[in-house]
Amino acid sequence: MRSAKYQELWPVNKPRQDATEIWTAGVDSVRAEGLVRREVQVDGDVLSIHGHAFDRSDFDRIVVVGAGKAAVAMATGFVGSAAAWRPITGWVNAPEGTMADAPSDQQVGGIRLHPARPAGVNEPTPAGVLGTGRILDLVAAASPRDLCVALISGGGSALMPAPADGVLLADKLAVTRFLSSAGADIVQLNTVRKHLSAVKGGGILRRCRAGHLVTLVLSDVLGDPLDLIASGPTVADTSTAKDAIDVLRRFDPDRELPAAIYQTLEAKQQAADAVALDNVAGAVTDPSIGREVPNSVFVIGNNAVAVDEAGIQAESLGYNHVMQVARQCEGAAEDVGHHLAKMIVGMLRSDPADHRLDCLITGGEPVVALAPPETRGRGGRNQQLVLAAYEALLKIGLRSEEWDRLCLLSGGTDGEDGPTDAAGAILDGDVHRRAQALEWNVADTLARNDAYTFFDAAGGLLITGPTGTNVCDVRVALVSPPN
Repeated sequence: MRSAKYQELWPVNKPRQDATEIWTAGVDSVRAEGLVRREVQVDGDVLSIHGHAFDRSDFDRIVVVGAGKAAVAMATGFVGSAAAWRPITGWVNAPEGTMADAPSDQQVGGIRLHPARPAGVNEPTPAGVLGTGRILDLVAAASPRDLCVALISGGGSALMPAPADGVLLADKLAVTRFLSSAGADIVQLNTVRKHLSAVKGGGILRRCRAGHLVTLVLSDVLGDPLDLIASGPTVADTSTAKDAIDVLRRFDPDRELPAAIYQTLEAKQQAADAVALDNVAGAVTDPSIGREVPNSVFVIGNNAVAVDEAGIQAESLGYNHVMQVARQCEGAAEDVGHHLAKMIVGMLRSDPADHRLDCLITGGEPVVALAPPETRGRGGRNQQLVLAAYEALLKIGLRSEEWDRLCLLSGGTDGEDGPTDAAGAILDGDVHRRAQALEWNVADTLARNDAYTFFDAAGGLLITGPTGTNVCDVRVALVSPPN
C-alpha cells in the first residue's frame, strides 16, 4: 500500500505518467538486441546459444537468416556476441525504418539488412519475395560445416513471402486482406498462409543443408506455438491443407477469393491424401523430405515476459497490481475494451479501506472486424480497444474527479498499431475533456474504425516509433488514490 504522504503528493497528471512508465518497462524487457546478447555467448572455442554448446572445430562459418519486425535488432545482438567465433554471413528481411540503429543501413557484421516492406505497411511486397529467395538460396547452399542461425520475430509472415507454385503475390495479398478485414485471428490467418507458401510451414527447415539449424524466436503469437510464429519457417507444420480450406470455408463461404487459392489448397490436400494411402500400403513416404538437419528452436521473449516486467515496475511505483496474459486470441477489441472499462470502474469505486487493486496489466492481441473501405477511417486494434473502453465509461457517467484519477493505455510492443504511425492510445481525464469540448461522436467513430483521428484530436495517441521488438500488446489500466 502507498503511504499517506505518497497519496497527498500525487500530482493530477500522474496516472498517465505512471501508465507510460509501466508500459515502457514491459517493452524494454523484450527489446530484441539485449535478449539475443544474453542468449548468445562465446567462451573460448565454445559458442553457447540458449545453453546449447557448439565447438569451433565443428564449423567453418555461421549463416544467419531471418525476418520480422525485430530482425535488425536480433541480427545486431547476434553479431555483437558471436562475431569473434567464426565468420558470419547472412540475410534478414526487415521493415524499412528499423535499420537506423544498425552500424550500417545495408548490413551488420556480414548480414545483409534487406528492406522487405515500407514502414507501417504490414503486407508482403515484391521486395520481400526477392529477399526470401535469397534466404532460401543461402540455406540450400549451406554445408555440414556451417552453423545456420534463424532469427525470427513477429511480422515475419508478411516480411518473408514466397508464393507457392501457381499462386501470385496478388493472390496472397487478397487472402490476407480478406481474412484480416473479416476478423480472422493470427492462428487462422497463418494456417492459410502456410499452405500457400514455399517458405512458411517449415520451408527453411526443408531447404537447409547446414550442420545444425538453430532458431531464436521472439514470439508475437499468444501461447508461443512455434509453427505459427512468422508462420513457422523453421519447424515442421502441424496443420494440413484441409485446415486451411476449413478456415476459408468459414470466412469465404461463397468462394469470392481468387480461384488459384482454392486450386492450390485442394491439390495439396489431394496429394497429402495420396501419400497417406501409399503409407498405408507400405510405400515410401513423402519424397520431398530430404536429409534431416539437426534443429533446435528457442523462444527467447514473449508477451508474458513483458507483462511480468511491467508488473515489477508497477510495484516499484507503489501500485497494488494484478497481471493477466491471454493464452489464445481474445476476440473482438471492442469486447476487451468494455471489460477493461468495467475493471476501471471497479477500481475507482472500491472501498478505500480495503487493500484494493489499483493497477491491472494485461497482455494479448484482439482482432478488429473492419468497416467497408468506403467508410473506413484510420486506426488499429489498440486504438479501437481504448476508444471502446471510453464509450463504455461515458455510458456509466463518471464524475470529474474520477476521470482525473484514471488512465488506460494500450499499445503494440512493436510500436505499430494498424496502418498508422501510433503504437496505440491513451485515455485519461485530459483526453476526455478535449473530446467533450469537440463534441465527438464516439459510436460513429468506432463503427468506422477511425480511432486514430479521435485520439489525434484529443491528445491520446501513443507514438514510439519502431521498438526493436514485437510480442503482441500490453495494456495498463490504473487509478490513483482518491483525494
